[in-house]
Amino acid sequence: MHNDPGLQPERTDLAWRRTSFTLITAACIFLRWVPHHGWFAGTLVAASLLVALGIALTQRRRYHHHASGIGGAVMTANIRGTAAIAGSVVVLAGLGIYTVLYLPLQR
Repeated sequence: MHNDPGLQPERTDLAWRRTSFTLITAACIFLRWVPHHGWFAGTLVAASLLVALGIALTQRRRYHHHASGIGGAVMTANIRGTAAIAGSVVVLAGLGIYTVLYLPLQR
């Protein structure tokens, strides 16, 4: 499909997979907070898993886009998708910090 000795689409694909696995790991950490912080921590679990699922569902399309861009010598950055993931991670991190610092512990 492309002649890239550095296999850039594969490296990008692996980076997106690592990002989705990191979000799944964050969801597992948030899951441990549910007994202590209640439903709010449950929403963090759901949000993390939804973002990871979004990455997984769009991964094949991104790979083909990058591979065909290399083959046609025309590459465009996926600024919107990258910004959406970055924004999601920042929001989840902020909500996680808020949960730890400001939500009372349930006994």
